[in-house]
Amino acid sequence: MIAKILIANRSEAAVRIIRACREMGIKTVAVFSEAERDSLHVALADESVCVGGAYSGDSYLNMERIVSAAIATGAVGIHPGCGFLSENADFARLCEAQDLLFIGPDSECIRSLGEKSRAREIAASAGVPTVPGTGVIKSEEEALKFATEIGYPVLVKASLGGGGKGIRRANDAESLRGAFSAASGEAKKAFGCADVYIEKYLTHIRHIEVQLLADNYGKIITLGERDCSLQKNNQKVIEETPCPAISDRLRSSLKDAAIAVAREAGYKNAGTVEFLVDEKENFYFIEMNTRLQVEHGVTEEISGIDIVKWQIRIAAQIPLPDEFEHVALQGASIECRINAGESGKIDFLHAPSGVRIHFDSALFSGSTVLPYYDSMLGKLVVWAPNRAEAIRRMNSALCETAITGIATNIDELLHVISSREFVDGNYDTAFYSEYIKGIK
Repeated sequence: MIAKILIANRSEAAVRIIRACREMGIKTVAVFSEAERDSLHVALADESVCVGGAYSGDSYLNMERIVSAAIATGAVGIHPGCGFLSENADFARLCEAQDLLFIGPDSECIRSLGEKSRAREIAASAGVPTVPGTGVIKSEEEALKFATEIGYPVLVKASLGGGGKGIRRANDAESLRGAFSAASGEAKKAFGCADVYIEKYLTHIRHIEVQLLADNYGKIITLGERDCSLQKNNQKVIEETPCPAISDRLRSSLKDAAIAVAREAGYKNAGTVEFLVDEKENFYFIEMNTRLQVEHGVTEEISGIDIVKWQIRIAAQIPLPDEFEHVALQGASIECRINAGESGKIDFLHAPSGVRIHFDSALFSGSTVLPYYDSMLGKLVVWAPNRAEAIRRMNSALCETAITGIATNIDELLHVISSREFVDGNYDTAFYSEYIKGIK
């Protein structure tokens, strides 16, 4: 087994990985920016190294400094967590070149699936339907020509996109011109590549993803689906598993499609295949995330499988056990992302507790939410034997959560969780934002 791992991440994600490593008897090295010297993930790790200034580009995105820290501390592997460099093929390649074990798929696989237009080709080769769209579009004229062929509205999307960045909707030719330049500019800033492509914008759809594990010996298993339709500004806010609104037939089809995409890509390690599903249960591949997902905790709750530990085991060439092909997925699990509305000091924190309730976070009373990073403060996750009880448990847990000193979205989450539409499982990707507008 691996002796020491450097975690190339921060906050809750780093804490999650450090805890898994501790339970596996693996030493850990944390990296941190100058602004996070006193953070929880630094305190929990066996060793820590400052890798630069407060801004991500100077620290958590600084590939050379992170690899140097791994070499200097004797780490044999790097876990990239989620976000930052987790889907950066150049970083994975740099680790490979330095004989550091990158805990994730290999660099070529990350590159192929990270280029969204290339990922669409892989899905099509696997016989999985994709949303009508293009390869990389180089000009406004090319974009206008395609949009005219398939009809508006369309989405302009960053070819190396993720996390909701580099996406613009265009309802007509005039708005498409602005969307093209805006998405391209944001893509360049966020991902270092201005390439964009176009997809037909589908309405009344659900965003459903399938979690899978793939070892180095050809075995691929799935661990159910997650419904990630509740989004705000293209960012997931509430996730649940199983999806409350699909048939067993579709569930089986999504599983088969996810495995087909992973096999076609030669994928190894943990990954997530994402789909859009319409009201008639037609489904379309949109992308494959080659990393640990923020929402992986709900899958762990219903499967009993620790995905982080299996990322590490797969990287260490350990095969998936045969019994994983028949994992019984039990009960229902919901995750709410608690987000900050502003930066500032946390005066008081009370995290809820109870049977199958956990708040995954790096917060503590007196800690400071910095303006340089993602606004997520933590993930509140519950499990129950059935969905109705899980909703009540989440409602109770949200009511018990107390964070003072800064504004949060807890009240907003309570409104949505309590809504008739959510309770009935009757929502789509447009619901969250529209509902919140209605209560303000």
